[in-house]
Amino acid sequence: YRISPNDIIEFSLYSNDGFKLVDLTSLNTNNSTGFRIANGTEYLVEPSGEVKLPVLGKIKINGLTIREAQSLLEEKYASYYIRPYVMMKIINKRVIVFPGSAGDAKVIPLLNNNTTLIEGIALAGGLADDGKAKMIKLIREKKGEHEVYLIDLSVVEGIKQASMVLQANDIVYVEPRRKYAIRFLQEAAPVISVITSAFILYSYAQIITR
Repeated sequence: YRISPNDIIEFSLYSNDGFKLVDLTSLNTNNSTGFRIANGTEYLVEPSGEVKLPVLGKIKINGLTIREAQSLLEEKYASYYIRPYVMMKIINKRVIVFPGSAGDAKVIPLLNNNTTLIEGIALAGGLADDGKAKMIKLIREKKGEHEVYLIDLSVVEGIKQASMVLQANDIVYVEPRRKYAIRFLQEAAPVISVITSAFILYSYAQIITR
């Protein structure tokens, strides 16, 4: 996953290659061998792709992976701290799952970086009764374009495909079964009701006139 505008990152900075990580309960955070700044603080990636961080100010990290961004920031902070050690993670990654029935769409947060497609469907409550297991689409945006992957969970090969890892802003769409008979009855119900009422009135009128 590459960092995008509107991502919220949790950022921590330590010096001396993260020496203080072995003693997080220490109160002496001003020690030059283990200084830490903005531990666990959240920052927004602006629409420009920049994030405003302590000391450095605005740094462009749009398009970088987490590891690449960490390396870049460690290089930048090396001018101010001894062997800086940066920890970052994106905390607002999510996917949208349409399980196969109207009104049941869910936004699922990706708390685990390795959440698979099958796990995402499970977190959304599983496939709906009307959902087609053999018609699951994963829609993913890449470089401004959308790619669509078709997964068939009714076969072994499809189950293997369902182990693919979800990425932020993926859309999982399960195609619903078309219930034409039920829809026809629902739409025809008012007409049938009018015809039935007219027939009853006609029958009643015939009885009276006899």
